[in-house]
Amino acid sequence: MYLLTTKEKVVRIPPEMLGEDLDEVVNRSTRATFEGSMESGNSYTILITNVEQVGPGRIVHGDGAVYQNVKYDALMFRPLLQEVIEGTVVEVLKFGAFVRFGPLDGLLHVSQIMDDRIDIDQDNGRLIGKDTKRDLKVGDSVRARIVALSINERNPRESKIGLTMRQPGLGKIEWLEEDHNTPDATGDEE
Repeated sequence: MYLLTTKEKVVRIPPEMLGEDLDEVVNRSTRATFEGSMESGNSYTILITNVEQVGPGRIVHGDGAVYQNVKYDALMFRPLLQEVIEGTVVEVLKFGAFVRFGPLDGLLHVSQIMDDRIDIDQDNGRLIGKDTKRDLKVGDSVRARIVALSINERNPRESKIGLTMRQPGLGKIEWLEEDHNTPDATGDEE
């Protein structure tokens, strides 16, 4: 889930930057410090805008840097357990597929792709249903649900996020469109 929030934190301005335009230095330092970082509560900071200095900065003895309180708007991404996401398959392996949604990747294990046995076509990077003949490959758009969530705050790209598509309304977007356009079980077309 994406959310826009206002934050107030302290940013360190190195001594070698103190001769430059202070507003520009504060803006650059704030973005460099917080963009792309994970916070407690599993929130990933994507973008920072509207940086403002709050009060005077303070110098810490022996450091030489200025520590400045700043207020800013932050665009955050926070994946939630049981949330339905849409993403793109970015890698197919023998044990499943990785799906990129927002700035993170989740694992779609072969057992969670469809209600069908799956053949692995490693040469062509595809996972194929034995009975349905439906396939999943790099570049496919999918809708899945987050079923496991373990965020690594130090390195968000190493987070472990488990996904499933084995429920009604979930799956490869192409499959969902096919299912929607197929006449129902009674043979009546709508």
